[in-house]
Amino acid sequence: MTSSHPPVAFVTGAARGIGLAIARWFFHQGYRVAVIDNDAVTLTATEATLRQELGERADHLLVIHGDVSDPLQVAGAVQRIGSGFGRLDALVNNAGVATFKPIGDTTYDEWRWVMATNLDGPFICTQACAPMMLKNGGGAVVNIASISGLRASTLRVAYGTSKAALIHLTRQQAVEYGNAGIRVNAIAPGPVETEMAKKVHTPAIRADYHDTIPLARYGSMEEIANAVGFLCSPQASYINGQVLAVDGGFDAAGVGLPTLRRPVQ
Repeated sequence: MTSSHPPVAFVTGAARGIGLAIARWFFHQGYRVAVIDNDAVTLTATEATLRQELGERADHLLVIHGDVSDPLQVAGAVQRIGSGFGRLDALVNNAGVATFKPIGDTTYDEWRWVMATNLDGPFICTQACAPMMLKNGGGAVVNIASISGLRASTLRVAYGTSKAALIHLTRQQAVEYGNAGIRVNAIAPGPVETEMAKKVHTPAIRADYHDTIPLARYGSMEEIANAVGFLCSPQASYINGQVLAVDGGFDAAGVGLPTLRRPVQ
């Protein structure tokens, strides 16, 4: 690719947190980046920050207010990417929502709200983006799943099920789109140091995670972004249909009894 036509990435749910960190990773690698989010207020503030950071490269940013669970809005977003950038090389399906309630207290509307964004969104976005990727010879898709899609836990019936389904959707997409030249993989983050985690994770919850995760800490948003970027890069050209747990060893630890893991004094 010539410098006059740098590659293009599309990141969903990028107004804050992990999605914003992923967008910044692509900018640092010279990509042009389209971002979409349904939080208009936060998105407007993020756009101003990013344009200031980019300076003379501000035209490398395309900001779209939209809902990934709405096929018409996604189609419109992809059309804007095509007319604005003319190509698409990477798609990161990061947009996600959650409700944390016991199964008996989770309403059908809450269940559908989570599924619509976390599962329908990646299906809709990948289906809409694939034709533009294929016009240019292929590309890479990364779905942001969760460790909750690999391990069951309390209060996560909708969220965990949506992420487990997303992991299988990733494999389905990898098998079919791989034949055409689009690689599809998933990242399963463990606990990550986001603003949301800082607000909702009590000291007791944080201590439990530190005891259970072999690396004894939360991951950073940049560490998740680095893993996503790798899977989208030429260095990952033979990786397809995989789920990479970026979790400090949380999934590998299984039951991970802290007492059994403490070093012998």
